[in-house]
Amino acid sequence: MHLGDLLRQPRARVPLLALGFASLLAGIAGGLARVGFEPMPISDEGVVLHGALLASGFFGTVIALERAVALDRSWGYAAPLACGTGGLALVAGAPLAGVLLMLGGALLLLAMSAVFLGRHGTLESWTMAGGAACWCAGNGALASGAAVAAAVPWWIAFFALTIGAERLELSRYLPRTRAVNGAFILIALALPASAAVSLAMQGAVLLALAGWFFAFDIARRTVRGTGLARYIAICLLAGYAWLAIGGAILAALVAQRAGPLYDAALHAFFVGFVFFMVFGLAPVILPAVLRVSLRYTPWFYLPVAALNLSLALRVAGDLAGLHGLRAAGSAGNALAIALFIAMAATAALRRAAPATAAPPR
Repeated sequence: MHLGDLLRQPRARVPLLALGFASLLAGIAGGLARVGFEPMPISDEGVVLHGALLASGFFGTVIALERAVALDRSWGYAAPLACGTGGLALVAGAPLAGVLLMLGGALLLLAMSAVFLGRHGTLESWTMAGGAACWCAGNGALASGAAVAAAVPWWIAFFALTIGAERLELSRYLPRTRAVNGAFILIALALPASAAVSLAMQGAVLLALAGWFFAFDIARRTVRGTGLARYIAICLLAGYAWLAIGGAILAALVAQRAGPLYDAALHAFFVGFVFFMVFGLAPVILPAVLRVSLRYTPWFYLPVAALNLSLALRVAGDLAGLHGLRAAGSAGNALAIALFIAMAATAALRRAAPATAAPPR
């Protein structure tokens, strides 16, 4: 069987997704070790680079896999494979090999973005390509020997632009004036610029992006609905709130790339904003990638509430200088994510209903 034909079968994509989840587990273990939970089954490199494991090993694999499915070209699947194996290399104690593989995955995602641009040169496609370029810059900084802190602003720009592109595409159901589009373009251009300038500037840009989402995203309408559409909207709006919180804290920093305020800002963004996108969009992404339905149940609100509460504890612990509260919040974050994964896996395995068209989100 031709490789392209094999990868068109959803079951063949499961090992790629499994590689990403291996990085997720290792990244969470590394994060818990950093706040004092010992012993954790993770190498020293996994502790130091737990951000890379999550940003590129897990999310990079998932995002690249979704883009490869949409591209429908065999070579596109090399991107999630590179990110996933890069995560394994980090865990195995080979950081340079791992980072180089992750850089390769980012470059392949950029190449896929160029193909999409050739097909449809829309604002959404340009924004997605800009996000991929920022990811390349962050992973390239690590590959050159820079500290993780040098890559973080570029990873922030990568996620903000990637999520922004997806939300921009779906907000086309709402009327948008030239001024609205122009505001988004300014924010999108400011994200990579701020990554190169200062954390305070980037925080201000993230605040502006949160404001754009709250004002113009379709979630502000679908939250009035019921069932899955309302659940997705609540997750998205919660994510935008944490985006605003993270942006506000970053805006208060001048040149600080360590300490409790920095920690609070990063986790508000990466755990609050990014993971709430995962919680909300998993019922839509999984059917598209694996062709398995994820039947909605109100019980999905349980991990949503747990993540909100535990993240609030973690950020409060950072701001108040209370390590015990910070550690408790970190453990709660891990449990909330684990609970969501368990519930999503159970819902997918039941396959109680065929995959249907996605509701507006």
